[in-house]
Amino acid sequence: MKGGRSLGDSALTVLAPVVWGSTYLVTTELLPEGRPLLSALLRALPAGLILLLIGRVLPKGIWWWRALVLGVLNIGAFFYLLFVAAYHLPGGVAALVMAIQPMIVLVLGAVLLKERIKRIHVIGCALGTAGVALLVLQPNAGLNLTGVVAGLLGALSMASGIVLTKRWGRPEGVGLLPFTGWQLTVGGLVLLPIALIGEGLPGEITAENLWGFAYLGIIGALVAYAIWFRGVQRLPALTVSFLSFGSPLTATLLGWFVLDQALSPLQILGALTVVASVVLAQPRQAKQQSEPEPEPDPVRPASRESVKA
Repeated sequence: MKGGRSLGDSALTVLAPVVWGSTYLVTTELLPEGRPLLSALLRALPAGLILLLIGRVLPKGIWWWRALVLGVLNIGAFFYLLFVAAYHLPGGVAALVMAIQPMIVLVLGAVLLKERIKRIHVIGCALGTAGVALLVLQPNAGLNLTGVVAGLLGALSMASGIVLTKRWGRPEGVGLLPFTGWQLTVGGLVLLPIALIGEGLPGEITAENLWGFAYLGIIGALVAYAIWFRGVQRLPALTVSFLSFGSPLTATLLGWFVLDQALSPLQILGALTVVASVVLAQPRQAKQQSEPEPEPDPVRPASRESVKA
């Protein structure tokens, strides 16, 4: 039963990265050009405020600064770096650069969560890295230094957020939606002054822009992050981080189907390798071994009943 629940939790949790994989397509096709801060802000803050209004629960005590740290790592810094990468790199490449995240979680989990590094996880990380290399390191990959650095920093930010969320858990009596709302709101508030100073408000917002912001805020943030934080609490941190590979795979497939971005045979092999790494990282239920029948004590004499028999 436990193994079945883990697979069910993984199947639900991976929906969040799948949704996030569409971020790159929506960014390039629907959002205003050159507005990563505005995009990150409007994705986080409205969704966070909605969840706060629904839950009507605020942090208490130590959870004020914990909510600030988690909000910056999981939302504020991560969203900004995500959109910088999305504006400077092709969608699949941007997501795949950030796929270094499981390797970071592997190290942080060993240090902060005292999780034992298993050989199968190291193999999974190696396969994931190889898959990323096959998908990204192509002559026409469109690599850009700013985008690559932003993607790597985004991976570090999210990996740190996953591990700390797992370490701190959730306050007793606080539901999943308010907990998600805290982080989205904090992330949005941190981004608000930076976006206003760094970019200002656009001169025009089109209907396409509104559709894009609505999709990213409601589906990409409110719904997806509630599913994601549920998975972080129920699954091992490393397993959750491997599920984030669903984002680059989705982005690559959307680029293939929607934008006619061709995939080479090596890139297809890379995608399959990434899938294999995710499968290896899934938690497995230990096999229950039946207890062996007790052997007769050679020292103890046979009972009367056995003698009679």
